[in-house]
Amino acid sequence: MTMPRGVDERLVILDIDEKSLGEIGRWPWSRRLMAELVDKLFDRYGVAVLGFDVVWAERDPSSGMEALDALAGADLKADARFQSAYSRLRPTLDFDRRFAASMKGRPVVLGYYFNFDERAVKANALPPPVLPSGAFDGRRVFFPMIFGYTGNLPVLLQNAAGAGHINPVVDFDGVLRRVPLLVEYGGEYYEALSLAVVRALLAGPGNAPPPVEPGFPPDDPNLEWLRAGGVQIPVDAGAAALVPYRPRGGFRYVSLADVVKDRVAPEALKGKVVLIGTTAPTLQDMRATPIAATFPGVEIHANMIAGILDGDVKQRPLYVIGAEVVLLLIGGVAFAFLIPRLSALWATLATALGIALITGFNFFVWQGGLVLPLAASVLIAATIYVLNMAYGYFVESRSKRQLAGRFGEYVPPELVDQMARDPGRYSMAPKSAELTILFSDIRGFTGISESLEPDALREYIDAYLTEMSVIIRSRHRGTLDKYIGDAIMAFWGAPVEDAQHARNGVLAALAMHRQCAPLNARFAQRGWPALNIGIGVNSGTVRVGDMGSRLRRAYTAMGDAVNVASRLEGRTKAYGVGILVGEATRSRVQDVVFREIDRVKVKGKDEAITIYEPLGLEGEIPQDELHLWSEVLHAYRARDWDAADMSLGHLLAMNPGCALYGFYLQKVQDKRRNPPPSDWDGVTVFDEK
Repeated sequence: MTMPRGVDERLVILDIDEKSLGEIGRWPWSRRLMAELVDKLFDRYGVAVLGFDVVWAERDPSSGMEALDALAGADLKADARFQSAYSRLRPTLDFDRRFAASMKGRPVVLGYYFNFDERAVKANALPPPVLPSGAFDGRRVFFPMIFGYTGNLPVLLQNAAGAGHINPVVDFDGVLRRVPLLVEYGGEYYEALSLAVVRALLAGPGNAPPPVEPGFPPDDPNLEWLRAGGVQIPVDAGAAALVPYRPRGGFRYVSLADVVKDRVAPEALKGKVVLIGTTAPTLQDMRATPIAATFPGVEIHANMIAGILDGDVKQRPLYVIGAEVVLLLIGGVAFAFLIPRLSALWATLATALGIALITGFNFFVWQGGLVLPLAASVLIAATIYVLNMAYGYFVESRSKRQLAGRFGEYVPPELVDQMARDPGRYSMAPKSAELTILFSDIRGFTGISESLEPDALREYIDAYLTEMSVIIRSRHRGTLDKYIGDAIMAFWGAPVEDAQHARNGVLAALAMHRQCAPLNARFAQRGWPALNIGIGVNSGTVRVGDMGSRLRRAYTAMGDAVNVASRLEGRTKAYGVGILVGEATRSRVQDVVFREIDRVKVKGKDEAITIYEPLGLEGEIPQDELHLWSEVLHAYRARDWDAADMSLGHLLAMNPGCALYGFYLQKVQDKRRNPPPSDWDGVTVFDEK
């Protein structure tokens, strides 16, 4: 809500994108080309500062100079003509020195990184520290332990105006919210790339960057800010600053290939702070941030630079811990006194109002530049409310207990609660209804059962069925139909109607598949074999209700859509995927990303259906691999075996462990050897279940 809008015209990101890699070649490029690029950026485009979110750690051998040196010192040592010519030409072949010369006397800032692994190496050179040893003696500043670094080649570092580390701070949830503006190594202190770029900009042409000065409140040993020139930056006790993120699109991206090929107008970069970085997935510089699951690392530096220049970095000093304790005491006492004295409705309204006030106050101080914790205050209000409502939750009405007895083993308690509010609407009598049905099965269960003792096998299958049932019933409001050995059948849409039955079924399948990883970790600790499951999901009109014989009955679903779901589960192994979904389900779900797998005819069906694999919610799944997969299917169905083969090769290079790509590669090779008839429509026919 408070992020700056629009495009910040002060900074431009020169992007080593897929277009650049396609036009110029694989990264890293020749230092000769990089030298020409640096000259062009300053001489033709007139950039203000150039920052590299790139580490130049290896020498450039592309000129062949090393081979010529070997010849000059051995086979051609006595060849005077060669020695004379090579002595004259050798300076032009040292591309690293040419690159270094292009930086000399210009505001160029290099990137490098520190390593926190105890086995880390110390590669190349570090820049001079911005603060000497002893700068924080007697102060409370908490720097992480660093064991090594990978710096730039010394010849490059000696000619650059400065260098800054590119290490972020990744929080416990894997999200990057802070950048350490200073880190300690060997008792000395080194600045971040963003701070180094700001200092180079503040210095102006030909001047030394302003010094970095740590800031402490009077009579307080805790670090609260850093100052460089006229800029003051709030930091925490570890000298890290919160990144003032802009939305994606807050900075202008220019493909680096367009600069190399002179396709960019000079005024587009004149006077700008220019950062060179990458968004190409193959170069792996994408990060998880609060505003996007995949966010370019170079744009994080751009956000930090813009925030420093604008004075927009939020403060989170140590005293906010005390403020949080005070808020918890005040809010906790108020809620504990008030909520028990109110009815359920008024207690709900009071809790909602209290949480709104807590959030509003937090937002108010945020607008003032101060970050206060929010979760604990909201949680204590919600906890007191829940505890006081628990009594009413457990003291159920007679009709609810009756419904729980009839439906409790099939559906989650929250659906029983819903049914209890109007028990006359629900019965176990068979009826026609549109449902989404799920089948899951453990692959290779026979081998697993033979490898375990009976008691271990019982614990193994109990743990698996419990985890999966919790996901189906408790997390995704599904109806648990039955266990068939190690297989599970469930459905959505009955006994309580569910307008989102297809979506809930698909999300449950995704959650079940994800849960296999932690479950296998537990199994591995006990020496048990890992499990792998296949899941089939399909939607359609079926018969649902209490059905069976006079001896035994069960609340279940029957019909063609149920059979198709079972068939789809059986086909997951053939395609090498974990989940297959029928087109009837796919058409009912809008916010999940699906990958089309095939057009098939399953046993017992004359009509072909399209089957899909769900991958995750929109915004969580990269699109590059999906686009390439679509090209494979198009080429396969068009009988363009060469194009399909080429695209599959690219996909296997991107994702070598994907069995689906290997399956289709075999299909393409089979079709190439045995071309299908002229009336072939691309449909795969399965005669077995």
